[in-house]
Amino acid sequence: MTLTAGVIAVQGDFREHAAAIERAARAHGERVETVEIHTAGTVPDCDLLLLPGGESTAISAHLHREGIAAEIASHVAAGKPLLATCAGLIVAAADAGDDRVDTLGLIDATVDRNAFGRQRDSFETHLDVTGLDEPFPAVFIRAPRVASVGDTEVLASFDGHPVAVRDGPVVGTAFHPELTDDARVHGLAFFETVTV
Repeated sequence: MTLTAGVIAVQGDFREHAAAIERAARAHGERVETVEIHTAGTVPDCDLLLLPGGESTAISAHLHREGIAAEIASHVAAGKPLLATCAGLIVAAADAGDDRVDTLGLIDATVDRNAFGRQRDSFETHLDVTGLDEPFPAVFIRAPRVASVGDTEVLASFDGHPVAVRDGPVVGTAFHPELTDDARVHGLAFFETVTV
């Protein structure tokens, strides 16, 4: 069986995410076909969803304007996995701490946008992530951080703040897992929770 992985292609490194999903699928003995999502109508056919980074206000506006937001909510309500990274984490959270972001409310957490600073403050570090045997090489670019969590599992923290969380079938990261050759976060989010 071939799984369909939808990558919300509004902004961000959606091609890099598609490649990471394919690498993770191979590592887990799965077959996957990736599709870019620009408008409503494709999400219901997807087994997996990915919400990349970019600019959270623009992403959230696009998702609601195009009718994709409701489809993402239905996808998650059906127990299907979603990986939300950087700005995607902000959009997926219950509270972005910014009224300009119309969040999806899929992760019971409050997120601080750009909490780690501007572009020039970007950095890389190795994180211990629950579910991974070895530290993960995390790339932070204008990254948010999780300010508080409700009924959400913290998978990784940096400097005392959560930077990777899981809420049911949704995994959110403040960092960009697609910017490395290491596809283990994509595998953790998708292929270790999907039952075929």
